[in-house]
Amino acid sequence: MADELPPVLVAMALPAEGAGRFEAAGIGVLYTGIGKVNAAIALTRALARYREAGRALPLVANFGTAGSARIAPRTLVACHRFLDRDMDVGALGFAPGVTPFDPLPPMLEFGRHFPALPEAVCGSGDSFATRAHDEACDVVDMEAYALAKACRIAGAQFACAKYVSDGADADAAQHWQDNVAGAAGEFVKLYFRLVSPAAGASRA
Repeated sequence: MADELPPVLVAMALPAEGAGRFEAAGIGVLYTGIGKVNAAIALTRALARYREAGRALPLVANFGTAGSARIAPRTLVACHRFLDRDMDVGALGFAPGVTPFDPLPPMLEFGRHFPALPEAVCGSGDSFATRAHDEACDVVDMEAYALAKACRIAGAQFACAKYVSDGADADAAQHWQDNVAGAAGEFVKLYFRLVSPAAGASRA
């Protein structure tokens, strides 16, 4: 039975992205639902359970799909910098991505956990991208920034790997459906590298 308060907490938007591979390996997953609000609420509640139990906060590991206009589909990337691609208060003189009067910087940055993977800046927003995205973002998704911000506020560490499922273009919806589960096995390997580098290497 999976530990209900594991030291590495896997957070994913949808079961389809894991294709049952985590459950088959006995690993519990926090499925947050789609979008920044659902992601932030689900993870905040999960982290609160650790505090209520007197447990140390986990390393939160977010795995999932992303679109990209500049990285080829079916590429696995590591993300440790995150932006809110929805935030636009330019009418008040703020640059895109800047949340007015927020003490946190617009780009949230965490330590590198997957050094073997190419790095990408992840921009999150409540839209499924089907056209050119902000140049500041290498990949776009719908949850990672919210999860990163919940971790930063709570004081938890955050690791993130994304599988580029589509080109964030007019064909993105079909390509996402075709590729959504394409990295499930690789995500499980990355999880084991976080838990135990030696164990992860044996599963490579």
